[in-house]
Amino acid sequence: MNTTSAATAGAVVFLWLGMVLAISFLEAPLKFRAPGVTIPIGLGIGRMVFRALNLVEAVLAAAVVASVAVGGSPSAAVVVLTVAVAVLLAVQLGVVRPRLNRRSDRVLAGEELPRSRGHVYYVAFEIAKVIALTALGISLLAR
Repeated sequence: MNTTSAATAGAVVFLWLGMVLAISFLEAPLKFRAPGVTIPIGLGIGRMVFRALNLVEAVLAAAVVASVAVGGSPSAAVVVLTVAVAVLLAVQLGVVRPRLNRRSDRVLAGEELPRSRGHVYYVAFEIAKVIALTALGISLLAR
């Protein structure tokens, strides 16, 4: 893989990683601890923030895939990790997020629901994505 493509992909990967860590593991849990933030307000804010994050993630994923694809002869580790992070994001956006949105629609409509396991799945995907992004970034630096 050429130096320019590896550097570009690496920069995008670490930007993406930083955004996921900041939003998913810092902002999301803290917003519910702020004074006056109710569950409906927190859900409304969270939906807006995660919609924006997921849109940016899709763009960053496309940039990583493009950089790896045009970089010429990436290592097997880079290919596997690029595919892994793209698949994790796709499942998260195509399966997990829609279920969470349907549930939050019900909560915002005033329904009382038990705690959601959907959030556990979302967090599990976020943890897997953080691990994959970290490994991919390191692999790109080590090229």
